[in-house]
Amino acid sequence: MGSLPPGERPHAVMIPYPAQGHITPMLKLAKLLHTRGFHVTFVNNEFNHRRLLRSQGADALHGLPAFRFVAIADGLPPSDREGTQDVPALCYSTMTTCLPRFKELVAKLNEEAETSGGALPPVTCVVADSTMTFALRAARELGLGCATLWTASACGFMGYYHFKDLVHRGLFPLKGSMSIFIYTYFVSWIFI
Repeated sequence: MGSLPPGERPHAVMIPYPAQGHITPMLKLAKLLHTRGFHVTFVNNEFNHRRLLRSQGADALHGLPAFRFVAIADGLPPSDREGTQDVPALCYSTMTTCLPRFKELVAKLNEEAETSGGALPPVTCVVADSTMTFALRAARELGLGCATLWTASACGFMGYYHFKDLVHRGLFPLKGSMSIFIYTYFVSWIFI
């Protein structure tokens, strides 16, 4: 695939959940696809995109042909630039606000491909973190191929795998307001 002209390369739009343990494996997969001839657009939320720019400098995101970083808003107000984002708020916000923003990004990328004179390929597929279900919905609505990447550990996978049994046995959800949010989030994720 590496010898294909730019306009004929497959174009993967890759979107991890905006946390380090999700970004790192998605970036590794993005690099592998790039070495196999894919044009890759790697999508961060604005918070992580700014952190990447600060840590690497403004030119860090330029230079690799057919690999670029872009950002979409996650729907949260600006937060402490050195801290981490509020995880429950981030979960809720990505579930409720990112679908139209992601679809708008894909439309913009396809418009750029049309006006590039063959220098950029149109989007052919979406590779989403398994928790970013809005991206899969967007891919289906736009008629694009889609795949998920499971970024959690084997132990995490076993927890998710047995989630319904834990609920059935009354071991989950735990008591407390935060656990109700987590329970709601995972139930919505599992049954999508």
